[in-house]
Amino acid sequence: MMSVISAQTLDEIVKKYTEANKLDHVASLKTIKITANMSVAGMEMPMTFYMKNPDKIKSVTSFNGQDMIQAYDGEKGYSINPMTGSTDPVEMTPDQVKQTLRNNIFQNSMANYLKNGQLALAGEEKVNDKPAYKIKATIEGGAVIDMLIDKSSFFLVKTSTTTEMNGMTVTMDSYPTDYTETSGIMIPMKTSTSAQGMDIVINFTKVEVDVPMEDSFFKIK
Repeated sequence: MMSVISAQTLDEIVKKYTEANKLDHVASLKTIKITANMSVAGMEMPMTFYMKNPDKIKSVTSFNGQDMIQAYDGEKGYSINPMTGSTDPVEMTPDQVKQTLRNNIFQNSMANYLKNGQLALAGEEKVNDKPAYKIKATIEGGAVIDMLIDKSSFFLVKTSTTTEMNGMTVTMDSYPTDYTETSGIMIPMKTSTSAQGMDIVINFTKVEVDVPMEDSFFKIK
């Protein structure tokens, strides 16, 4: 009986999360473009994210006059990182593609996770002294993300991800805040992330929807 009650509770949480974040409206959009700024170790880096429904994504991060690019065209992913001394595109590994797609708002659907049996209710926890539902999401590749959903707003207020990085197990905690409705979608305009003692803050400055984007724009090789 307990498992049935938990399943119904999880269903209800996902439903309210979907409504609060206006995800049904997101699904009807063609594209999303986000202009942002990333602050890390005292450095400021302009960023732009381009997303095309359902699975295309491209990000451009500028640093010292050079652009670091990651792109997935629906079939393959490539990255260009001049910081490595080369401007040649390098094909992403399957794990890197999955990580990139997690940043795609069109792909980030808790309802899909629920439908595929990838979610489990794991009790409650406080985030900034406010109660939140704790949901474990087991995603592609076996990675587990703890998702904390605020009990009053049903916004995502924290994610905790444990991944392998350079042979080490790394836990990454992210705190999305400053939720704002823009162009009919609900977006956390600020996300603070800490991992391995490093703090990264990404501030969104502009959100645009249904900006024309050709499929070829997402191909860099």
